[in-house]
Amino acid sequence: MRSRITATRLEAKYVNTLRLDVAELNKLLNTAVRQRVKDVLLIEIRKLETEITTLKELSEKNSVSDVPVNSAPVSKPKCYEVKLNNYAWDQSDKFVKIFVTLKNVQNVDPADVFCVFAPKSVELKVNGLDNRNYSLPIKNLLEEIDAEKSHWKVKTDNVVIFLAKKKVGSKWSHMTMFEKKAHEPRIPKLDQSDDPSAGLMDMMRQIYEDGDDDMKRTIAKAWTESREKQMSF
Repeated sequence: MRSRITATRLEAKYVNTLRLDVAELNKLLNTAVRQRVKDVLLIEIRKLETEITTLKELSEKNSVSDVPVNSAPVSKPKCYEVKLNNYAWDQSDKFVKIFVTLKNVQNVDPADVFCVFAPKSVELKVNGLDNRNYSLPIKNLLEEIDAEKSHWKVKTDNVVIFLAKKKVGSKWSHMTMFEKKAHEPRIPKLDQSDDPSAGLMDMMRQIYEDGDDDMKRTIAKAWTESREKQMSF
């Protein structure tokens, strides 16, 4: 019995060492620039996380074997993957701050809460919170950020991400380039060409591409009726 207790303590110590290795690798990942280096670090992180999970399951099996037969074994709950979409943001001259609400996130192991920064993207990862693994990927940022100076803080029920602006003092109108383009009005332009009908068709095509389902049905019906009339002559 004493040897089993000693082995369990050694396993717990080893798991803690692996967690520290994962935290260190995540720090290196945040400062890495080359994609190949990032891929290598991510692979190593996944290997260590798998080893930690395996050791935890083995330790739980050993602990269950010491429980009396009439005691019900405790099964480890499965973690579900959850992709986050909602967040708030603000900015100063140096940082764009992203606020992510996650209840009880302050109780998660610090090694399981981290961000992966790139010049035009950021992804927040929170693993093992109430049997869920959360992720918040934000791609195609409006402007480039300084990944090395970017960081995050875990507070009560929320995580604050600090994106360091590459251009200090710049003002972001939107979080991503996608959002900016979505809010920009597209004005159909009639090309100045020798064939006015060709320019009109280009304008109608642009309206069709930008329109909703009702607009597309209306334009498609008009095109069909126009072709039928042309064929009848």
